[in-house]
Amino acid sequence: MARIPLPDIIEPTRPPVAAVDGLRSDSWPAALLASLRPSQWTKNLIIFAGVLFGQRLTDISAVAAAAGAFVIFCLLSGVVYLINDVMDREADRRHPIKKARPIASGALPVSVALTAAGLIAAGALVSAFALRPEFGFVALLYVVLLGLYSGRLKHIVIIDVLTIAIGFVLRAVAGAVVIPVAVSVWLYLLTILLALFLALAKRRHELVLLADGATGHRRILQEYSPYLLDQMISVVTASTLVAYAVYTVSPETTAKFQTHWLGLTLPFPLYGIFRYLYLVHQKDGGGSPSDMLLTDRPLLICVALWAAVVAVIIYGPSQLDHWAR
Repeated sequence: MARIPLPDIIEPTRPPVAAVDGLRSDSWPAALLASLRPSQWTKNLIIFAGVLFGQRLTDISAVAAAAGAFVIFCLLSGVVYLINDVMDREADRRHPIKKARPIASGALPVSVALTAAGLIAAGALVSAFALRPEFGFVALLYVVLLGLYSGRLKHIVIIDVLTIAIGFVLRAVAGAVVIPVAVSVWLYLLTILLALFLALAKRRHELVLLADGATGHRRILQEYSPYLLDQMISVVTASTLVAYAVYTVSPETTAKFQTHWLGLTLPFPLYGIFRYLYLVHQKDGGGSPSDMLLTDRPLLICVALWAAVVAVIIYGPSQLDHWAR
């Protein structure tokens, strides 16, 4: 596997002063939109888990509330990206890929990014509290937690990936409280395990991609090694699959959905996780889970089929049990 030459990592790639000063104001909207990372919307799909597993998929008002929550969290995620890019702009200029980001390259001035972040956050949080106060508190907690991550928490070993994982749990909680509906604790357990899996795989990708210059870009990477990350990923992978298997066949789940068929969906997460590991280890993927989900057709088909099969089982158990008899 090719390694990036050390000089490319440690020498900052700074935008020419004249180029930054000469930016036209009409170029800022496009740069701002890019910095909000709308392509990362797939991370917020976990919000719909409350609708799916809360058996509210046929409730139009519940689906509409979840859709509103999804949009709000997409905006709040964009705010977090803006703050993170402002905090990381110097380090990003030493990264072979991130140096092209609008804030790091100078295409988006820091003042504009922070002003936009404040306005978007205020509008999104007001909308969140208007949608449902409990949902608003979860949204506020999400912004505060990820704001702390952008500042201090991302520099503390293990806490950094745990914070990212908790951010996904808060998304799942938000999807449940906005309806509202009671969701099994298994959903939150599975969410944090799967998010940890993705976060650790991303750390591994950064470490391998940047090779000897990794710590020059992100200090926390000096606390990790490919071997350590592989050990952590192995633990989380096994835990995720075991937790999913136990959840699908547990008496609580069987009683709630009135069906024994959910256990048959285990091959989908098995294939999905193994496919993701294949992409990480054999194709040097893992840098952007959202991009991999959208660009890797087998992975996309697997997730889509899993969601479809789960929906059929949950919302049509009587028909399946009738066929079984």
